[in-house]
Amino acid sequence: MKESRAVGNYIRVAPRKARLVVDLIRGRSLTDALNTLGLCRKRAAHPVRKILVSAMANAAASDKPEGFVVREAFVDEGPTLKRYMPRAMGRATIIRKRTSRITIVLEEQEEKAKPLPQKKSGRERANIK
Repeated sequence: MKESRAVGNYIRVAPRKARLVVDLIRGRSLTDALNTLGLCRKRAAHPVRKILVSAMANAAASDKPEGFVVREAFVDEGPTLKRYMPRAMGRATIIRKRTSRITIVLEEQEEKAKPLPQKKSGRERANIK
C-alpha cells in the first residue's frame, strides 16, 4: 500500500479548534474530504484544505491520487506565542496565541473484496416455505 503525508507547522489556529475540522475528513475519500472542507465555515478549514492538497500532490508524484483515502489526520500543539495585555492597577495579563501542527496521511484505497455469502437458515436449506 502506498502512503503519502503532508505536515503543516506553526498554523495560527488553536489545536482544539483545528481538531474539529480534521475530525470531519478522517477516513473519507479525497474528493469527499475536499468537498467537506470547501463547505465547512470554520476558520481552520482553509489551512487543513491546503495541507490536504499538498498531500495529494505528494501522492500524485508517485501514483494517481484519485484512489487515495485520508487514513490519518491529527493535530498536535505547536509553540505558543505569548503576548501581554495591560490590566487595572498596573498589572498585565498573558494572552496565549496557540499554534497547531497538522498532519494528514493518505493511503491508497484497497479494492473492496466481495462480501461472503450469507448463511442460510434451516428453513431455507430445507426449502420449507
